Amino acid sequence: MLILFLLILVLVAACVLAVRGVRAEARKAEDPLLVPEAFFSPQSLEGVLCTQLMDGDITRRQYLRSMEGIAARDEERHPLVVPWHLGAGEE
Repeated sequence: MLILFLLILVLVAACVLAVRGVRAEARKAEDPLLVPEAFFSPQSLEGVLCTQLMDGDITRRQYLRSMEGIAARDEERHPLVVPWHLGAGEE
């Protein structure tokens, strides 16, 4: 009976220590991360527009109009070509 009591006591102590360690790690995780500002800088025109939209510098309508212009320019530069010679579209 004494052995069972000691075993339960050791088990409870191990659980308390484990929970205590998890709480200490959680407190450390609450500290804000210091990430360089260059990490968040947009790398494309779409990224710049998205940043301006999120910051409130442009409206949703202006964002959509700009994205339409980007899509139209992209279609002119790189038109979509369907490879019909590969059998696509044959019935």
